[in-house]
Amino acid sequence: MASPAHEPAPVLDKDGVRLTVDDAIATVTLTNAAKRNAQSPALWRALTDAGRLLPGSVRVVVLRAEGKSFSAGLDRQAFTPEGFDGEPSFIDLARGGDAELDATITEYQEAFTWWRRSDILSVAAVQGHAIGAGFQLALACDLRVVADDVQFAMRETSLGLVPDLTGTHPLVSLVGYARALEICATGRFVTAEEAVSTGLANLAVPADQLDGAVRDLVSAVLAAPRDAVIETKALLQGAQTRDYETQRAAERAAQARRLRDLAGLGE
Repeated sequence: MASPAHEPAPVLDKDGVRLTVDDAIATVTLTNAAKRNAQSPALWRALTDAGRLLPGSVRVVVLRAEGKSFSAGLDRQAFTPEGFDGEPSFIDLARGGDAELDATITEYQEAFTWWRRSDILSVAAVQGHAIGAGFQLALACDLRVVADDVQFAMRETSLGLVPDLTGTHPLVSLVGYARALEICATGRFVTAEEAVSTGLANLAVPADQLDGAVRDLVSAVLAAPRDAVIETKALLQGAQTRDYETQRAAERAAQARRLRDLAGLGE
């Protein structure tokens, strides 16, 4: 995905992650195209920092990647005895206690959790390969617009691991248990056509139209009042766990808040 023209000065630019903010729109870009945006603990910490640095004016966060691939997944250096410089190797982590290992994975997961915050709407623009951790990073966002050359795959199982970067919940929610299990157990590629037909992606476009499609979607989101979008997002997120009657009550309460705000009677 090509870099947008006239990109603002970065708020953050380190470890393969760049954050820029232009009023209501923040853009998080994976910048290590030479390594197909392979992921590491340092990159995950930078993604977590990006979420913490978002100013209150931001309504939409776009996640994008430089180069031909969105992300080839976990950097294989993680599986070597030496691991990454200054980081415990996965072998070292495996030798540690359960509490230490759990705390480390929890820290890694933080890079993937903030994208679904109620006060923002996140859009992943995905091209080329989105493998393993790359697939899960795309799944971390609320919406996905993909290029017609996209190839999603969950390869953790083939490596003797499980997807542990928060991707299993959204995957099952989007495509259902049986298809999610088949995708994870086989590690096969999911192409753009299947991604759209199963609800994994909202829209697929030719690669050279990806930037424009994302801009159009963001503009449409920003055309609606912020509080209405926030309330609607919270309603839809909650619908996954509420029963029908509880959801009806949640709708009534949310609408009452909106009506009072519109009438100038809000708290």
